[in-house]
Amino acid sequence: MTQALPAILIVVPCLNEAAHIGALLDRLRPSAARLGARIVVADGGSTDGTLAIVTDIAGKDSRVTLLHNNRRIQSAAINLAVATFGEGADYLVRIDAHGGYPEDYCERLVEEALATGADSVVVSMLTSGSGAVQKAAAAAQNSRLGTGGSRHRHLSAGEWADHGHHALMRISAFEAVGGYDETFSHNEDAELDYRLKQAGYRIWLSGKTRMVYYPRTSLKGLYVQYLGYGRGRARNVLKHRVVPKVRQMVPLLVFPVVLLSVLSFVHWLAAVPLLLWASVCLGYGLWTAIRQRNPDIALAGISAMIMHLGWSVGFWLQLLRLGARREVA
Repeated sequence: MTQALPAILIVVPCLNEAAHIGALLDRLRPSAARLGARIVVADGGSTDGTLAIVTDIAGKDSRVTLLHNNRRIQSAAINLAVATFGEGADYLVRIDAHGGYPEDYCERLVEEALATGADSVVVSMLTSGSGAVQKAAAAAQNSRLGTGGSRHRHLSAGEWADHGHHALMRISAFEAVGGYDETFSHNEDAELDYRLKQAGYRIWLSGKTRMVYYPRTSLKGLYVQYLGYGRGRARNVLKHRVVPKVRQMVPLLVFPVVLLSVLSFVHWLAAVPLLLWASVCLGYGLWTAIRQRNPDIALAGISAMIMHLGWSVGFWLQLLRLGARREVA
């Protein structure tokens, strides 16, 4: 980078990440030193030893600061960090504690922000796992069946976009639109991107770096995660009165299809949509495992079904809950 370095604030929202936070900070600290950046770990009340790890590292490195986030959720964590330490900083870099990053991740983000003039630089997010369930979930999340072809779920050569995995943002733009909406526990990034675009700010999907996400290690955890994603997407749709994209509308049919199958005792045709959906998902998982010669991902179809169902149930429950509130009012 030939331009003078801007002031950078690196924020790591965190909750019970003892297994990851130490290695993550060790990877970030050299980059922070090169950029002259501060690292703020905004912890939401960890009880697994995370606080002790961060406190120990902060005692050795003045660039690392521990910040207590009483609201617990990520949106509140980042807002609090920017409000507390953002004065004088040009850019915010958001780091997820449950992810993996290249050693030069922060530098590449800053390079692209300066080169493109973007107000936000987002990245592609690929998933990776180690156990059978995690590998299957990763395979599903890296596929069109699991993501519907979302741009930031696949590698990019660099392009202007409407949304992506949050990485770097100009703090003046972040503050101008009001930061994250703290009523969102999920989908807060897409909601903020919508407001950024509406306000005329530009979002660049990086072609120079990416991050790796490690999915849930249990099917129950995967379902609960996507239940939250569905609720968050519904809240975004309702707040901004936007029509869901086609790739988001298709999974919405899953919950109604499951409910319809209950009527199969009346007529067998009621079970046909459910059987078709299950066949497509399970067949995809087996085909992927055979094509990649990797039996560990044969359960990818089951993971995709759980993701679809959780997302669909979450979306519809959020709609029904809002409708009930309006009816009472």
